Amino acid sequence: MTEDRRASGPEAEGIGFHLGERAVQDLYGLGERMASIGAQVFMTALPDPFRLFFMDLEFLVVASVDGQGLPWASLLAGPPGFIASPDPRVLSILGAVPAGDPLAASLQPGAALGLLGIDLATRRRIRVNGRVLALDRDGAPRIDLLVDQCFGNCPRYIRPRQAVPGRGGMDPAPAVVSQAAPDPRAREMIAQADTIFVASAADTRVEGRAAGADASHRGGPAGFVAVDEAGVITVPDYAGNRYFNTLGNMVLRPAAGLLVPDFATGDLLTITGDVEIVWQGPEIARHPGAERLWRLRPRRVVHLAGAWRARLRETGGRVVGLGPDGRPG
Repeated sequence: MTEDRRASGPEAEGIGFHLGERAVQDLYGLGERMASIGAQVFMTALPDPFRLFFMDLEFLVVASVDGQGLPWASLLAGPPGFIASPDPRVLSILGAVPAGDPLAASLQPGAALGLLGIDLATRRRIRVNGRVLALDRDGAPRIDLLVDQCFGNCPRYIRPRQAVPGRGGMDPAPAVVSQAAPDPRAREMIAQADTIFVASAADTRVEGRAAGADASHRGGPAGFVAVDEAGVITVPDYAGNRYFNTLGNMVLRPAAGLLVPDFATGDLLTITGDVEIVWQGPEIARHPGAERLWRLRPRRVVHLAGAWRARLRETGGRVVGLGPDGRPG
């Protein structure tokens, strides 16, 4: 059995909440409390339950950072076992990145990646931060990730879904549309979404640490994400675990990536752009349950039509964090 390595001692240097996360925690008077919690939840290696969880997954969300410093959120998929863990500090992702996905251009040894392993059926999710250890682009493509930090997240706002049997994996060459702003199909996907994934990154070298990437989940009632006539996307920020990983990253690097999946068609919409956080004001009240908002002004929108071969349907299970009326609360 592997050792459950919590963040402590010299090995854990650089592990824990960074400057941006601590700034948001302090804003809400949570700094001291969260400092002690961080030491309990962050781990520098994957315990066996985490390793087994990843090995059972059929898809994975990956956060990367491109050459301009912009975060992107991507999805990789395969049959159970397409993710392996040969070592408690290593995750190996088998399979090629679909053509046209911005992730491909960011993959190089040492590149920071954030992983979100999420099982929608059980509403379990685990986050991993790390760096590309090795790549194999020939034969059987593989990405080896060296784990820097991992931790579990609560099931809030995850809408239970089950994969339709017999379908899965990725189309290696989907139809790709890349543009500067959301087109009608992109707007439709955003307006219908009840589940999105977010990529963010923080340059924390001021603390003696390298830049890192994070992948996270956001959920709510269908239509909880809005896009205006100018293409600016507004995302409500609901009550969560108070880690403020994503918001803390945005404080240090005001940019983000969004991944909007269409579970019925397999279309994937990935967007990157500049972020503005709305901490207070009357606009927040127009989004029931929101404690804050953030706006994404797109720089690039990439639509990968049918890239995800899986089809997922709702199971009708309860969405933790949403009331009987379907609203957060």
